[in-house]
Amino acid sequence: MKAEIAVSAGARHTRILGVGAYRPRRVVDNAEVCRHIESTDEWIRSRTGIVTRRWAGPDETLGVMAEQAASKAIAAAGLTPDAITCVIAATFTHLKQTPAIATEIAHRIGATAAAGFDISAGCAGFVHGIVLASDAVRARGGHVLVVGVERMTDILDLTDRSTAFIFGDGAGAVVVGPSDTPGIGPVVWGADGSQADAITQSVPWDALRDAPGQPFPALRQDGQRVFRWAVYEMSKVAVQAVEAAGITPDDLDAFVPHQANERIIDAMTRSMGLPSRVAVAKDIVTTGNTSGASIPLAMESLLASGKAVTGDTALLLGYGSGLSYAALVAALP
Repeated sequence: MKAEIAVSAGARHTRILGVGAYRPRRVVDNAEVCRHIESTDEWIRSRTGIVTRRWAGPDETLGVMAEQAASKAIAAAGLTPDAITCVIAATFTHLKQTPAIATEIAHRIGATAAAGFDISAGCAGFVHGIVLASDAVRARGGHVLVVGVERMTDILDLTDRSTAFIFGDGAGAVVVGPSDTPGIGPVVWGADGSQADAITQSVPWDALRDAPGQPFPALRQDGQRVFRWAVYEMSKVAVQAVEAAGITPDDLDAFVPHQANERIIDAMTRSMGLPSRVAVAKDIVTTGNTSGASIPLAMESLLASGKAVTGDTALLLGYGSGLSYAALVAALP
């Protein structure tokens, strides 16, 4: 008779216990961006809603920004770093294939016994991280730190009119831990690989090795294609996530979507029929699109503004390159 494999006992329910954010010091307005591309402040505002964004300085590395956001999230959760059992980093701008930036983050914050790994799902990565963190806590207990951190300026072509004005840098983090009541709902996620070329790296890394003189790989995006997909397809996913949580849009207190474009956010809000009282995060106006960091940054901003409060029921929706997506309902920390 074969021996039975033992399993660990975790928590029945999970929730987000704390959130933290770090925004780089340098504020970049549209006028500065327009020095590199043929555009205007009025055009950028009307198409995206972006007024300013933050660009990281040389000393504001992924590790530094993530450490600042993570430390604030841990403190907000009322914990110390030694309580963190795992660190999950959502990023696609870590320019080293290995080691994972999550291991550096764990070391920086003093979570010396924590596991650490990165996930790469573009702008949808943070919500993927929440799902993995919640499942980990239910499986074995503990507290999982999820960090969305990006230095988009490292992979931008500042002369590319389709991307240069959209993106910014920053880090946002949350701690996911045990709960006596449900705080994180079921996920609705997926990917449409047929549109993988809608948001992609201009050339693979090996092009630098095999073709001397090849420009450094940069982000490229088919903006109109992504806009249409997000407005029509993600509105459906948002509704599915609300239904999966066993509630209706009328039960929501807040909507925290990926900060891709203010027009997309407005269109999804209308399509879902959200009541006007629902607080809708629009951190994109002053922070730009920070990809994997955008949802935790927007969550922190919404709470800091007082438009949403601890315990509010929020819909989190991430989407981006892949084209991948993930959405769930959660109680705000």
